[in-house]
Amino acid sequence: MKLSTKGKYGLYAMVFLAQHDGEGPQSLKAIADLGLPEQYLEQLLGALRRAGLVTTVRGAQGGYQLAADPGDITVLDIIDAMEGPVNFSDCLSAPKNACPRGENCPTRGVWEYLTVKINDLLKGVSLKDMVENNVSLQVEGENE
Repeated sequence: MKLSTKGKYGLYAMVFLAQHDGEGPQSLKAIADLGLPEQYLEQLLGALRRAGLVTTVRGAQGGYQLAADPGDITVLDIIDAMEGPVNFSDCLSAPKNACPRGENCPTRGVWEYLTVKINDLLKGVSLKDMVENNVSLQVEGENE
């Protein structure tokens, strides 16, 4: 599984907006100065707006800003807005009887387990965590 450019750029833009939270709307050009193509960024910000994660302000001093506190917006929210729901297999979004293996599929449980775990991890990291660099990877048993 690999995150697309759409997901990465959307996350970069949201981190930028979180870094400038409380400073008023940020222009498209200011966000694009991260090295993101302006036209593509405009499309991504539109998707983030439709998802309720950013708001727009029109006019000379207008731009984009977060629609909620950075601590309330998670990486999962952003990835869902950019990529759609994170599922390890297409069969998870279909009824069990849609697959010929159905209830007897030996791998469905693994895909469900991994999907839940990954979504929980993504839900556990907020924009505030990213801005404050409070994201650490702890492997179980690492410090034992």
